[in-house]
Amino acid sequence: MINYDILLQILFAGLVSFVLVFASIPTILKVSHSKNLFDEPGKRRVHKQRVPTLGGLGIFIGIIFTYSIYLDWFDYRAIPFLIPSMLIVFSIGIKDDILVTAPIMKLLGQLLAAFIIVGFGDLRITDFHGFFGLRPDYFVSMSFSILFVVFIVNGFNLIDGVDGLAAITGIIVTVGFSFWFLINGDATMPVLGAILIGALIAFLYFNVVSKTQKIFMGDTGSLLIGFIVSVFAIRFMEYNVDSLRPALNHTMISAPAVALGILIIPVIDTIRVFFLRLAKGQSPFAADKAHIHHRLLTLGFSHIQIALLIGLLNVCFILLSYLLRDFGTIRLMILNLMLGIAVFQLPSLAIRIRKKRMLKDKHSRKVSLPNLP
Repeated sequence: MINYDILLQILFAGLVSFVLVFASIPTILKVSHSKNLFDEPGKRRVHKQRVPTLGGLGIFIGIIFTYSIYLDWFDYRAIPFLIPSMLIVFSIGIKDDILVTAPIMKLLGQLLAAFIIVGFGDLRITDFHGFFGLRPDYFVSMSFSILFVVFIVNGFNLIDGVDGLAAITGIIVTVGFSFWFLINGDATMPVLGAILIGALIAFLYFNVVSKTQKIFMGDTGSLLIGFIVSVFAIRFMEYNVDSLRPALNHTMISAPAVALGILIIPVIDTIRVFFLRLAKGQSPFAADKAHIHHRLLTLGFSHIQIALLIGLLNVCFILLSYLLRDFGTIRLMILNLMLGIAVFQLPSLAIRIRKKRMLKDKHSRKVSLPNLP
């Protein structure tokens, strides 16, 4: 049965967050222009003009203020240590957007934020849901959970390469997780999801729609999205452990594999790029243009076309994972991984086919030229 009171509170959370971000970004743009805080065009950049990069500050304002309002006004059980952890993620992101931070310092900051919410907040992956019969002890649970948070945070940071992609992916992923909590009567996570979604929709107006007030989310925004999404993923997997399953309105036995399906875009893109770099003898952290959005740009797709296409792909994986939620953790995980890798290789395959055709056409033109005296 639908609880309309919860739905109204979710809508209110999204609206407040939207208004805060929408109202704050014009001021952030003025500050960026006055202080010359821009992302400059360059070899690895896909944009051709200088664009402010502090959109993540607006996203943070919308999330932190709206979440604080809900902690004070409504009787919601907070996620322990979420705010301190977000403050650390925000700090390393904003510093990198303004001054540029060494990769090792960014990694240490991410590890600290993950340790706080995992260690002090006790937000841990305590059950592998029958994955090869493994059951983690406290140390393994802590370590795996911290690494998981850092991986997802960096996954979202890596896909933020074209306009709208990280924001649209963040919205779709958040809806994918929030829906399950909502139909099982949990309001805490859907409210947090609505706060994030409201902030990202407001940001999208300036990032994609507006021609005169364009802004990027920067590392601040992508790191925050990745961090909050990782919290959703861990809560989602823990929500479906054997001991809690009988109390749920709707159940699943393959929660980790479903979570993989929801997070398929950042997970597969990160794994794929890391292995490609290692195969070339490069550092897995070396910057390049091997991401799927770079491949689609090479094929001639526009930024918004890429964001919508990848978003549609994400939706397809979420629907498939929900439909096969009782298929078995290992089987569904293998299916998602194999399908994800295969689909993500299609743009590279299309580029190779195009290059072969171009070479063939070039050779044909040379052969057909008459022999001139």
